[in-house]
Amino acid sequence: MDPKDLLYTNSHEWIEPSGDVRAVGISEHAQQMLGDIVYVEMPEVGCVVSQGDELLTVESPKAAASVYAPVGGEVVAINENLDASPDMINKSACGEGWLVKLRPTDFESEKAGLLDYDSYKRKIDEE
Repeated sequence: MDPKDLLYTNSHEWIEPSGDVRAVGISEHAQQMLGDIVYVEMPEVGCVVSQGDELLTVESPKAAASVYAPVGGEVVAINENLDASPDMINKSACGEGWLVKLRPTDFESEKAGLLDYDSYKRKIDEE
């Protein structure tokens, strides 16, 4: 996935902007701040989250970081490849390192709280 085509949260998660089921992950910026990712604590498939809820935890030697739901919905898949290779997030945070697939419940109203690539880039440049 091209990072320029994704939507972002202020807390460094991304979501695909279209489709019935959308991949969710953490941004390149977030994975760089965390360093080498060594473990991902995934949610249960079928769990329902609201926008801003803690979705899962990503761990590195530096820290454990919560990942929040960019929009509300049902978790319909998890990236099982991350069990054996959590470092895929470091190698391809916006591609093979996706975390979960979410079926949004009210994307049209919740997307107002998301940032396009240019707005997100400006935000992290100011940090």
